[in-house]
Amino acid sequence: MTFAFARIGAVVAMRVEDYYPEGKRWWVRLHEKGGKRHEMPAHHNLEAYLDAYIVAAGIRDEAKGPLFRSAIRRTGVLTMTPMNRVDAYRMIRRRAAEAGFKNKLGCHVVPRDRYHRLSRSRRHARERAGHGGARKPAHDQADRTSDAIAFDEVERIMI
Repeated sequence: MTFAFARIGAVVAMRVEDYYPEGKRWWVRLHEKGGKRHEMPAHHNLEAYLDAYIVAAGIRDEAKGPLFRSAIRRTGVLTMTPMNRVDAYRMIRRRAAEAGFKNKLGCHVVPRDRYHRLSRSRRHARERAGHGGARKPAHDQADRTSDAIAFDEVERIMI
């Protein structure tokens, strides 16, 4: 979620095939509200985490299967059922508590505004983060930057 500025619902809906290579980089495809698709390059740390997870889970050859799966209680055994957003929220809260965070962390730890600071323009940031209503304001009419996602924008994300 953090490296793609994605909604929890879009993340838990991902299939294995939604993490894919394009050229020399790996990309993630998110299925957002209203049937919108949002694709963006994977941060190098996200690539490492997803590669390790996919190998450990043994799901590389299950392209149509869910990427993030529910587990049988805390056994670590994954099912064929996709993880739901409530389970993901509980997992985040548990991991944050184990790491010693005093404040309750949830699914909105990295606000959209942080991506705005990393991006070329507010309109561009809204589009990259997959937020609706990303119309071009009047003061931004001369902005002719490419709509292609710049890898350097993604790589600026630090945790």
